[in-house]
Amino acid sequence: MKKRLIVITASILLLLSGCSLFDDAKNTLTYINESTDYLAQATDFANKAPALAQQAITDQQAAVELESLLQEMKQNVVAFNKLEAPEIMADLHQQIIEKNNSIADGIDTYLANIKNGLLDPAMLENTELFQSAKDITSIIDQIKKLGE
Repeated sequence: MKKRLIVITASILLLLSGCSLFDDAKNTLTYINESTDYLAQATDFANKAPALAQQAITDQQAAVELESLLQEMKQNVVAFNKLEAPEIMADLHQQIIEKNNSIADGIDTYLANIKNGLLDPAMLENTELFQSAKDITSIIDQIKKLGE
């Protein structure tokens, strides 16, 4: 009787640990997919914003679009920062959060300048905003490699 109980208990423990491994793999894959989506958003932002900022100096509609683009990117940053990274990717996720904080600060500064009528595209290009967005690309590439 005791042997059966031990075998059943061991079997249950094996199944539970197997479920945990499956959940970890699923969470890692989900995180990689969300990171890839975020990378696409950050890349799109980094490609669109400088030209739109240049246009916004003389075109009110472009200024409205730029403000919307900046606010959307800030929402994306906040959403990504809230993701829970798998343990294997915790350090890389923290690096992205640090870059995201620089992006959020740059966006806040630029939005304040738009509000105060101080639209200067050179400021957008010279801030850490785009450098941080570019740095995220290399970090997410590392995350993809870990997922392979």
